Formats: sequence, structure tokens, C-alpha cells
Amino acid sequence: MKKAVALRYDQAKDNSPRVIATGKGETAENIIKIAQLHNLPIQEDADLVELLSKVELDKEIPEKLYIAVAEVFRFLYDITRQK
Repeated sequence: MKKAVALRYDQAKDNSPRVIATGKGETAENIIKIAQLHNLPIQEDADLVELLSKVELDKEIPEKLYIAVAEVFRFLYDITRQK
């Protein structure tokens, strides 16, 4: 079953990215569709999604996930910069 997690990071307000949506099945598909509609970059990483889906909504990610999430943000930054 497909799972998805959406993150938001506001440097002015947050110390680290926040989980703003999680879901599986149809909810995951809706999260992905919304991201696509807004031209937001999407990164697939089933292991990271599994870990992030355990974080409470609107909570910052735990420190132990900083490196993994930083790698995703770097990947997304590179994609965005290339466009």
C-alpha cells in the first residue's frame, strides 16, 4: 500500500522541517496529487516515509532524522535550481 508524507520548512519559524500530512492508500494518493498540482517536488523513499509517518502532525522531525531529511531537501533544492 502506498504511503506519503508531506513536510514543510519555514526558516523564519521552524528549527527543523515539520510533518504537515501523512497517509496511506487513497490519502497518500491525494497528498501526491496536491503536491503535483502545486508543482512541488516529490522524492520517493519508502524507508524515510515509514519513519516520518510516525511523527505527529505539525511536529518538527526528530533530530535522528535530520541527516536523511537534509539529503532529501538537498536533492529537491538541486532539482528546483536546475529548472
